[in-house]
Amino acid sequence: VQLQASGGGLVQAGGSLRLSCAASARTLSDYVIGWFRQAPGKEREFVAGIKWTSGSTYFADFVKGRFTVSRDRAKNTVFLQMNSLNAEDTAVYYCAAQPRLILSTLRRSEAYDTWGQGTQVTVSS
Repeated sequence: VQLQASGGGLVQAGGSLRLSCAASARTLSDYVIGWFRQAPGKEREFVAGIKWTSGSTYFADFVKGRFTVSRDRAKNTVFLQMNSLNAEDTAVYYCAAQPRLILSTLRRSEAYDTWGQGTQVTVSS
């Protein structure tokens, strides 16, 4: 699997952005696609994830109600819709793939074996 993230940019507080993660793979069957972010001087943290086959979604507490994650199976693409953005959401956002869903490791970056390049999201206050 190869992943390519895009869609980052500069947005004002309260605004929205949609990130895309395009996957190159013959099949994503049991995969989980996760979104992580890393702000300067901080550790990489889990944002959201989606199980490819079922569409089940998972979120970090700090984004619940603001972010949604979805997939387009025909385009092998996962989307992260981010609404009500604030300055604390400023970070480099990464998508990553985990071969199968293991709930105990879903939020751990070391459980993902494929990463896309990051896309910068900057929220101005």
